[in-house]
Amino acid sequence: MGNMFGKEKPLKEQLRENKRTITRAIRELDRETRSLQKEEQRLTIEIKKMAKENQMKAVKIMAKDLVRTRQYITKFIEMRSHLQGCALKLQTVKSHAAMAEAMASTAKAMSKMNKAVNVPSINKMMAEFERENMKSEMMQEMMGDAIDDALADENDEEEEDRIVAQVLDEIGVNMNEAIPNAPALGLGAADASAVPDGKVAVGIENGAGGGGPTVEDPALSDLEARLNNLKR
Repeated sequence: MGNMFGKEKPLKEQLRENKRTITRAIRELDRETRSLQKEEQRLTIEIKKMAKENQMKAVKIMAKDLVRTRQYITKFIEMRSHLQGCALKLQTVKSHAAMAEAMASTAKAMSKMNKAVNVPSINKMMAEFERENMKSEMMQEMMGDAIDDALADENDEEEEDRIVAQVLDEIGVNMNEAIPNAPALGLGAADASAVPDGKVAVGIENGAGGGGPTVEDPALSDLEARLNNLKR
């Protein structure tokens, strides 16, 4: 119908019709080959039967038919092989056509995509992204510094308390308990009789109360020196 109005059929349609024709021809050849093979079997049986009955003329005639039948079977098999080769060639042409069509459509799509891509716009967008990324990193750094400054005093106090506790542990003094044998600060030698067990109270500074000489405790002096070093 397409050729009646002067329209040429598409390549796919032509290939499909040719393949259909070849397949139909192969089926017909197979059907004729099977028929000839049955005829060959029948002739073989008849020849054996006539040979047993000693009818040699009939055997010769049937032998000619058998040879002719086998020749046609061979020809049909050859024709079928040629038709299969044609079908394979058509399939190859169809694959090449499909590949060419796919490559053409891919080229068109790539051309459209390349035209749609705006390189200056992409460069501008990347520059803006880099600039905003740098701003974000700077803001994060500033916020981190501000948080560190806000928590610096608290961290310093905690560090000081930790060092003081470490120093007291080294000299065997517990902060939650009274210092053993701690001298009474600010008292002179005149109040020595008030201390039980005959222990003499000593002061940090000389002449603090009674004008008499005071005796310094080495452990207490070492503690004061460590604390003074921490406060500097």
